[in-house]
Amino acid sequence: MRLAFCGSPSFAVPVLDALIDAGHDVACVVSRPDRRRGRGARTTPTPVKAAALARGIAVTDRVDELESLALDLGVVVAFGAMVPASVLEHTTMCNLHFSLLPRWRGAAPVERAILAGDEVTGVSVMRLEPTLDTGPVYARAVTVVDDKDLESLRRELVALGTGLLIELLEPGPDGLPEPVVQVGEPTYAKKVTDDELELDFGRPARELARVVRLGPARTTANGMRLIVRRCEALDDATGAPGELFEDVVSCGEGALRLIEIVPEGRRAMTPAAWRRGLRGEVPAHLGTTLGP
Repeated sequence: MRLAFCGSPSFAVPVLDALIDAGHDVACVVSRPDRRRGRGARTTPTPVKAAALARGIAVTDRVDELESLALDLGVVVAFGAMVPASVLEHTTMCNLHFSLLPRWRGAAPVERAILAGDEVTGVSVMRLEPTLDTGPVYARAVTVVDDKDLESLRRELVALGTGLLIELLEPGPDGLPEPVVQVGEPTYAKKVTDDELELDFGRPARELARVVRLGPARTTANGMRLIVRRCEALDDATGAPGELFEDVVSCGEGALRLIEIVPEGRRAMTPAAWRRGLRGEVPAHLGTTLGP
């Protein structure tokens, strides 16, 4: 098939690669504009743009340019912007979305599935509409969330969705099935804010363990920033929220056993290594939550 591909972040690159490797003709890639990252005035392309240019594919940041192309289909994976109705009138477009629609429409479906404690999630290939993730669904696949962190779960969903998409497009331009209208109460996956990554130990431990799985979850110790990279939720707490007992911090319900942390200005380490480096200045609590 002659395709356009719209995507931006690194986790969309394997989908683009798989489409090309499957023999599809990707005539154009649309990605978000180059951004200034770090110090200086230099801009860098999105990972999808860089991958497309390496393959010799034309790239634009203007999705309306697709209206001038003869295409069988457009494929959208984490593009980061709405596709105008005029483009959709010109070309049928499908979107690989990392949730079981209509649950978690929007920008951060994988993050929200983890934070909400969903037992299962999955991928949906839907026909794109001008409104946010409302289109009928061609195909979907399901996986369990378990205790997977964001990177692991997203990597699994990308692989699952890529296989589903390649199989769906194999019959060619006229082989797409009739999509099925979404059924159920929609929920919306807004982007995760920095404030949501701050660990409030007045909350239940199991909720905070989900925050840690998103990374980088943050708190403070002796007034210094402390990142918690890995932890384990425990059912029992031995003190007030925020109190620290060796590698266990009490929460509003239960406690967190710290497994891997990053003290401010230092590398990742175990809590035991951190305590040894403090030379007797081990804090009695983390964060600012010291009561119910």
